[in-house]
Amino acid sequence: MQIIGETGNENLAMVHVAKSANGKILEFVESVPPPFTRDEKWVIIISTLYGCPVKCRSCDAGSLFTGKPTQDELFFQIDYLIKNRFGDTFVPSTKFKIQFSRMGEPTFNPAVLDVLKEIPSRYDTPGFYPSFSTIAPKGAEDFLNELVSIKETFYQSKFQFQFSIHSTNAQQKEWLIPVKTWSFDEMAKFGNTFHEDSKQKVTLNFAITDKSIVEPEVLLRYFNPENFLIKITPVNPTYKAQENNLTTEKKSLPVYNLITKELETAGYEVIVSIGDLTENEIGSNCGQHVINFLNKNVKIKNSYTYPLL
Repeated sequence: MQIIGETGNENLAMVHVAKSANGKILEFVESVPPPFTRDEKWVIIISTLYGCPVKCRSCDAGSLFTGKPTQDELFFQIDYLIKNRFGDTFVPSTKFKIQFSRMGEPTFNPAVLDVLKEIPSRYDTPGFYPSFSTIAPKGAEDFLNELVSIKETFYQSKFQFQFSIHSTNAQQKEWLIPVKTWSFDEMAKFGNTFHEDSKQKVTLNFAITDKSIVEPEVLLRYFNPENFLIKITPVNPTYKAQENNLTTEKKSLPVYNLITKELETAGYEVIVSIGDLTENEIGSNCGQHVINFLNKNVKIKNSYTYPLL
């Protein structure tokens, strides 16, 4: 693979675009979440697919799906970021996280499991923990069961796991994520097992707009607040989100506050993760916008308009 473009702010976030030997394109990200320094916390976010076949309504990765990166292509992303930043395989950051969530649903690529097995022996990263996010598509049972085994063998409690749900309303959820997924009951059973093994709560993620339906009473039927926490994030200004009127604006903030209060009253720990809005301009927030920027060569107001270096 070779790097064909980079954009961003060295002190906040950088997006890197790479092309494979057969011309497929993916992107990956490094960031230093405010208010931390890189020595305190460094996050890298890699692509597990070339595009994505799911076609979620807010995600530009669904615009094109061209296959699965090999294990070597997955490691290229990690190797490039670590060696480019630190010179060798040692990462001195007190907290170092790899998120398998930039482009693509990770359970569609078995090579992700091989990468997770090899990371502990490949790098010297005392502060490392993986972060895994999935929509839990139907058919992912074998993958996720092996993921639990890998966690127990290599990571124990140093492993973040997230289900991306986005709505408690079945019709709205199916529209936002237009593939068959596990039921809430199936997610809950898996999450309870995951929590029992690691004592770390499983995250339920909701990307919120003023139209979002998040009902605490529905969540309480399935997800024990002792085992699950809620993460609320904005819908980032991707092309797909704008086409589907899903972007989060200032008018959505009262909805955030109301939903947060209701969830906390129901007993859930709630994390509201908005982040630095400069990342919208860089394109490092979730959404895989740089690929569309390259293909279409168009700009939209207040998002992803930095030129590639």
